[in-house]
Amino acid sequence: MSIIWATRGYTWGFRFLRDGGYGNVLSVYEQAFSSIGDSLTEFCINDDSVAVRFADPLNRKDRSGRVIPHEFVISEPEMDSIGSIDDVMEKIWSSVEVEYAEIWNQPR
Repeated sequence: MSIIWATRGYTWGFRFLRDGGYGNVLSVYEQAFSSIGDSLTEFCINDDSVAVRFADPLNRKDRSGRVIPHEFVISEPEMDSIGSIDDVMEKIWSSVEVEYAEIWNQPR
């Protein structure tokens, strides 16, 4: 799957949990999010990717009380079936939510 997933956990800061197979994951991530604002819910279809940010669906927060955002960059071929945040929730989030539930509260 060609997906970048960035988030943070209860005690650990921003990190990439999926790198999409890119050696330069930060560069790809920054490019995909370059035209997106700072709000907690964002969705943007770019030429070669979809960038999306949304609050944790279970309203989990870090130890400072901040809502945890999930950010995804979705590239070909997965991006072809993504046209909304609802699509991301159904097709992408549903495939990683159990994994996140297991790690979000782990120590750094």
